[in-house]
Amino acid sequence: MNPFFRSALVLLAALALSVRPAPGGELQAAARKQALKVLKALDSIQAESLSSKSPALRRSDFSEEEFNAYVAYRIDEEKEDVLRDLKLKLFGGNRVEGMAIIDLRRQNLPSFIKPRMNFYFEGVLVIQDGKGRFDFRKLFLEGQEVPVIVLDMIIDIAARMGKSDAASIRAWADLPYGIKDLKTREGGISLFY
Repeated sequence: MNPFFRSALVLLAALALSVRPAPGGELQAAARKQALKVLKALDSIQAESLSSKSPALRRSDFSEEEFNAYVAYRIDEEKEDVLRDLKLKLFGGNRVEGMAIIDLRRQNLPSFIKPRMNFYFEGVLVIQDGKGRFDFRKLFLEGQEVPVIVLDMIIDIAARMGKSDAASIRAWADLPYGIKDLKTREGGISLFY
């Protein structure tokens, strides 16, 4: 399974809304500009983390729109073949709501699995020791509440059929290099490094 797909679901791209790739797979210019702001900041954070041994935490803030543009950029750039869209709504206390479109049409799946699914979710981002995971509180498939294990099973089946590593949505994922913590707020996210 693609490492970004695993991380995006585990962290809800916690490091990666309403911006979708335009027809033809190209991000719109405005969305690309917003995504590049986040990418440049992540590069700077990595460079500063390598060169500075300062114990003082620094902070970089992004709007929900910038963060979602980054997510859309990563999905587009990595030519993700299962995760088609991920839109996040950020709230205080690391609470996140969102929508993910999972597209399994390119996978050789059993006929009882719907090939394209819209998941809606709510939960809390948990950060500990440079790692993060998403603690799902509610999960809906096409508007019907379902147990979280349903998404885990779909990911596992898709990974097995695609002959790639299976991942659990409950697994911990490493934060990008240099990031020590992150906090969401209404309409935005802060990265601490």
